[in-house]
Amino acid sequence: MRRQLTLLAAMSAGLVASGCIIIASDGGGQTVITSTSPGSARADTRVAMALSDTRRPEEDRARDALRMPLQVMVFSEISPGDHIADIRPEEGYYTRLFAPAVGDEGRVYAFVPTRTAEREKPWADALAETYGNVVPVVGLLDDMRFDTPLDVVFMSQEYHDFHIPAFGVDVARMNRAVYDALKPGGLYIVIDHSGRAGTGNTEVQTLHRIEGDFLRAEVEAAGFVFEGASQALANPDDDRTVSVFDESIRGETDQFVYRFRKPG
Repeated sequence: MRRQLTLLAAMSAGLVASGCIIIASDGGGQTVITSTSPGSARADTRVAMALSDTRRPEEDRARDALRMPLQVMVFSEISPGDHIADIRPEEGYYTRLFAPAVGDEGRVYAFVPTRTAEREKPWADALAETYGNVVPVVGLLDDMRFDTPLDVVFMSQEYHDFHIPAFGVDVARMNRAVYDALKPGGLYIVIDHSGRAGTGNTEVQTLHRIEGDFLRAEVEAAGFVFEGASQALANPDDDRTVSVFDESIRGETDQFVYRFRKPG
């Protein structure tokens, strides 16, 4: 199974000042992010401190070792003052991290699809009650709109679902709506369960997986430039042949983390 890392949220003043931030320890070694400027050091520190925010529930903290939120958020270039859309946040695992990371000068839109709003809108409302910079939004995925241009659109383990016919989503239009919602230079971050090569979107309903190359081609077709992938959630022990809900792999599936940028 993928090595489980214990996240370190506490940061020393010396590490922050030097721009070198220790983000994880595996009991013997450690993973280090070296910031390239004082500005990025401040952003990485803000992201790290979000992990220790007292408003985070214990069930979120218990999931950190598998979800690698610090690595994911730094890869996603989350910075103070950002305006972020968290697409279908459900209970709000990432929204609760984004809100303190972007700070009072930023904003997090908890975007709930119309189809699932009856169940999920109360969660978004509860997040807004806890965090003053969270704004619930309900709408159609392929016609999503926001009241300000965004720095980041974030989608974790949801993209494959939007290919399921019952959702009624035109995925090409959805990706274009994301493109239109972003500022020039804005980022589209997509995390999903990896499907085997050649499977495309044929297993989105049975295994809840999607082929990474297939997804990448769809997003690029909307005008995005593929900028890179993080291995933070990779698991080579997952052969990608069983459902992500199978107890043998649940919570430890092989996942890709892609970063796309809107030109400009």
